[in-house]
Amino acid sequence: MEKIIGYARVSTGGQTTDTQVAALKEAGCELVFEETISSRKAEKERPQLQAALTALRTGDELVIAKLDRLGRSQVEVINRLHELQVQGINVRSLDGLVNTKGLGQFAPILIGLLSGLAEVERSLIQERTRESVEYRRATGGNLGGRPKTPPKKEKLVMRLREEGESLRGIREQTGLAVETIRKIIERNKEVAAA
Repeated sequence: MEKIIGYARVSTGGQTTDTQVAALKEAGCELVFEETISSRKAEKERPQLQAALTALRTGDELVIAKLDRLGRSQVEVINRLHELQVQGINVRSLDGLVNTKGLGQFAPILIGLLSGLAEVERSLIQERTRESVEYRRATGGNLGGRPKTPPKKEKLVMRLREEGESLRGIREQTGLAVETIRKIIERNKEVAAA
């Protein structure tokens, strides 16, 4: 027998899933999975979403309040819709944006269109990123990552440490973070020991 399973999510502890859960139950959900977890967390780090997806079988329906409950980005949501469609699982959002069961034969067309748009978006993002990196390389710009500590400053750190200066004292004189100073000292000890 086909099941209707709901999934509710809020991002912070100050929010509650109560409204979503009530709406999902009113929409016919027999089972509702709910969690409070940041939208920045990857899908694999959302245990209740994983439990809901595991509980679904061909012919079942997943109901959510809004599409953004399914993923962190448009691409992630569209990919999830496509995967569920391939598995024969229907998806319905309470905001009326998606109802793959109601779309019937047109559901694959909608998912295909959304998937195509996601591909275009992904391609544009990759192209802009590549152009930006090429421009920064050509102009000598920063390519990201943490800046390296200049060798002169590393020598100063080691000299001050050999003179018995505390980590805080070295920080005050060099402007480097204590953790950076520790790493410089450790790295130099390893080099000296080798």
